[in-house]
Amino acid sequence: MSAAELGRTVELLVRQVGHWQPPRWAATAEGGNVSRADLVHRLVQEIANLGADAEGLTRRSVPRLDNDLALPDQLRVVAADLLAADPPAGALERAAAEVTATRRAL
Repeated sequence: MSAAELGRTVELLVRQVGHWQPPRWAATAEGGNVSRADLVHRLVQEIANLGADAEGLTRRSVPRLDNDLALPDQLRVVAADLLAADPPAGALERAAAEVTATRRAL
């Protein structure tokens, strides 16, 4: 898994959800018991955790903003942070797997 491949995977998800309005974010994710927004926020947190690990920093909670429409931007930011940290290949693979699983559940 390369950084460019992870970037493309993230962009696919952002394009999938970037136009959603609040009712669509509030809908339950497929096969789960959480909203789509909560599922994407969990992904944002996981990517942020991988970035913190790659930088050797303490993990921090990503704020859950009031407006779900900000979630695609949050995902872009934490993905860019992860890529800037020059993570090991395993972290890139795990991030891509998480993004792909989230796309399928949406």
